[in-house]
Amino acid sequence: MNTAINSKKHKDYIIGFGLLILLLGTITVLEQILPRTSMIFTVLKKGAIYALVAVSMNLLNGFTGLFSLGQAGFMLLGAYTYAIFTIPVAARPQVYQYFDGGIIQFTIPVAAALILSGLVAAFFAYLIGLPVLHLKSDYLAIATLGFAEILRAIFQWDKIGVITNGSNLLKKYPVFKSCLFYFAVAIICITLIVLLINSTYGRAFKAIRDDEVAAEAMGINLAKHKQLSFVISSFFAGISGALLAIFQTTIQAKQFTSAMTYEILLIVVIGGIGSITGSCISSFLFIACSEWLLRFLDDAKLNFSSVQIFRPGFRKVVFAIVIMAIVLFYQKGIMGDKEFSFSRFTQSVKKLFPGFKKAKVIKSKSEGAAE
Repeated sequence: MNTAINSKKHKDYIIGFGLLILLLGTITVLEQILPRTSMIFTVLKKGAIYALVAVSMNLLNGFTGLFSLGQAGFMLLGAYTYAIFTIPVAARPQVYQYFDGGIIQFTIPVAAALILSGLVAAFFAYLIGLPVLHLKSDYLAIATLGFAEILRAIFQWDKIGVITNGSNLLKKYPVFKSCLFYFAVAIICITLIVLLINSTYGRAFKAIRDDEVAAEAMGINLAKHKQLSFVISSFFAGISGALLAIFQTTIQAKQFTSAMTYEILLIVVIGGIGSITGSCISSFLFIACSEWLLRFLDDAKLNFSSVQIFRPGFRKVVFAIVIMAIVLFYQKGIMGDKEFSFSRFTQSVKKLFPGFKKAKVIKSKSEGAAE
């Protein structure tokens, strides 16, 4: 029994790895034949960024059972950390023109800046987690949401403008145009999260989510594991914030509003709370619909009467209706708490087309009789 299960998992891993290589190869080809301004690249880049932050939020909300709404704040920390430490020294007088060139007069490599972005977010998460992780449910959500809002206000404060540039833009830091960069970082980070979830720590997180009293009775240190989950989730949220800064080419604190956190939470819910692949799939669907596929609905030329139904912003109305439909008919999300696998996919196909399976059985019997 265990051998059969392990062989199925091994087969799924191989197929998944092959599909991943195929995806990266397809992206490479698209970058060669399509213009860089094509909307599909915007969807791919932003989808990869939101996939990472959604998975990091799912680690906390879906696998540990902690309802946190501070993701935008940790993304802000990661974005600013990356920008501050990678702006070239020669460009700092122009960027920090109102603050005498800023206080930091050195740069670090991009890879180090990405890791530092996660570490800064994780450090603040550790400090915030000490008091707020004693709260539960809605109280924890309100506390973390308040932290994100306070952080956004502080970063726009002119008193620390020599570091953050106050309410002004941070720009001229290194950026990358290729989708492969965003996908590479996102894939590495999500892989690490998956390995964590499948480890003993991941099983402890799930035990806490299912029943804290039973988990504590089994010897699981609740405070330690909650803090660990909170810090790790924030670490990857910080890296996703750095990727967002690279994607946008400029960064400003006012961009990281509570609405950003709600979007991430919506992606997690649509994909399925407790499903990594669900969060990834819903991220690309969410970005594709909101940024690309429904844009034609904003064109006023589609109106055939004096009633102006189609107008700028109408796509958001339709998008909201689509989301409501998904939530109504898929109350557990697209994937629920399951993960995509080749074996589960084939089982679903067999359920949808039972005649195909019967025909295959009849054919094999007829071949056996003929022999």
